[in-house]
Amino acid sequence: MPDTPPAPVIRGDEPGSFPHSVLAERHPAIIRQVRDAFPYGPGQHRALDELLASCTEGTIGSLPADAPDRDRWLAWGLADHTGRSWYDVPWLWSESYFYRRLLEAVGYFGPGAWQGIDPFRPFKRAELDAAQTDGELAALDGLEDLTEQERARALLHGSLWGNRADLGFRLSAEGTGTREPVPALVADDTETLWSLLPPDGRGTLVLVADNAGRELVPDLLLIAHLLAGARAARAVLHVKPYPYYVSDATTADVVEALRRLCAAGGAAAAHGRVLWSAMADGRLAVRAHPFSCAPLPYERMPGDLRAEFAAATVTVVKGDLNYRRLVGDRWWPPTTPFQEVTGYFPGPVAALRTLKSDVITGLSAPDEAALEASGDRRWRTSGTHALVQVRAAG
Repeated sequence: MPDTPPAPVIRGDEPGSFPHSVLAERHPAIIRQVRDAFPYGPGQHRALDELLASCTEGTIGSLPADAPDRDRWLAWGLADHTGRSWYDVPWLWSESYFYRRLLEAVGYFGPGAWQGIDPFRPFKRAELDAAQTDGELAALDGLEDLTEQERARALLHGSLWGNRADLGFRLSAEGTGTREPVPALVADDTETLWSLLPPDGRGTLVLVADNAGRELVPDLLLIAHLLAGARAARAVLHVKPYPYYVSDATTADVVEALRRLCAAGGAAAAHGRVLWSAMADGRLAVRAHPFSCAPLPYERMPGDLRAEFAAATVTVVKGDLNYRRLVGDRWWPPTTPFQEVTGYFPGPVAALRTLKSDVITGLSAPDEAALEASGDRRWRTSGTHALVQVRAAG
C-alpha cells in the first residue's frame, strides 16, 4: 500500500472534463460506428438504441440473469452501481462496463449467430492492413546495422509510442519527439528496465498488452528481440479474454499480427518466425485472464494473477488503460512517487505509456511546473507525451 493517502477517484461528472467527454461523446459515437460496421438485425439494433439511451439519458442497468459472467460483475461492484448515473461512479468502472454492455447488445456472448463475433474487428483490421504498416515493417530492415543497444532502444520506443511512432524508430531525442520546454518523454527509467533484463539473462518477461493492430506489432517485435537476444528465456503476453475498449488486443489479434509479420518479408518476417516458433515450443505463452477486463485497479488482482506477476523477472504494463489500473485511476498529485503507488505490486514492474488520460504520477516538480506553464492544457490527454517508469524492487 502507498504511504501517500489515496487521492480522489476520477469520475466523469464534471462537464468539460476529459472523462465527461468520453462518456457523453465518445461512447455514443462508438455505438453508432459499431451499428454501421455490421449488418446486425432488428434485435441488435434495438439493444444498441437502448444502450445509447442509457448512456446519454439514463442510468446503469444490470446484466441478464443468464449472463455467463454476471456473478463476476456482481463481485466487481455491479449491484452497488445499478440505477446510478454513468457519470457518478468511478470513470474506470463506467468505461469498462460500457464495453461489456456493448458486447451484450450485439450478441457477442450468445447464444446465436453473432456469438463470438468481435464488433471492433473491422477497425482493427483496417489499421493492421493500412499501407503505412507496410512501410513501418519495411523500415525494420534498417535496424540491422545498429548496435544491439541502439536496436533495443529503438524497439522499446516503438512499443512505447505505439501507432504514434513509425517503425523506423528514430532514436533518442528524435525518436521521442522532444520539444521545449519539457521533453515528450516526461519520465525515463529505461536503464533500470534493461538492468532487470541483462544480456544472457534467463528470466521471464511478462508483458501486459494494450491495443491490437499497429500497436501490438511493435510489442511483439520487442518480445522477439528480447527472446532472440537472450535477455529473456521466456515471455508471457497477457491480452483481453474478449473485445474491450475498441482496440484492445485479444488472442485472435495476436494471431493476425503474427500472420501480418510473417507475410511482410525481410526482417519483419524473421521476427514473425521467431515468435511463431517461440509460441510452438512454449517460450512465448499467451494469457487471457478474466481480471484483464475488470473495472478495477490491479491492487485488487486475484491470487493466481498475483502469483504469476510475482514469479516474473519483470512485468511490463503497456498503455494508458493499464497505467490507470496500475497506479489507481485517481487525481494523484503529479509528483506522487510511482514507487509508492505501485508498492502493492508483487514483483518488479515497468510502465510504458503514452499519456491519454488525466492520471499521472512520478513527475519531477520542475517538469510538472513546465508542463502546466506550457500553455497546452491537454498535455495529460493528447498523446504528445509518454513515460517509461520502473519499480525494480519486488
